[in-house]
Amino acid sequence: MLLAAIILKGLIEVALLVMVGQGILFVFAGSSRHDNLVYRIFATVTQPIMKATRFITPRFVVDQHIGLVAFFLLLVLWVLAVALKVHFFIAESGGRVS
Repeated sequence: MLLAAIILKGLIEVALLVMVGQGILFVFAGSSRHDNLVYRIFATVTQPIMKATRFITPRFVVDQHIGLVAFFLLLVLWVLAVALKVHFFIAESGGRVS
């Protein structure tokens, strides 16, 4: 289970980094960001995250804020994954941490 927690944490970290990269390109590329190949790759990677966030958020959250909500949702999931990793690490080490 420790390996699963480590893999989950890693996947969340990759998604967070892709979202940060997409946000940076959003600022620097401006209105021509949709012509940028890297931005389109980042958008393709984050599309499932955005769709899942749109599905779980109420309708009064506007579409322009879905990226920010998804980022903070991933941050919460990352904290939970770290806690899960620590829990399984302590359980596998028999309660002794040295």
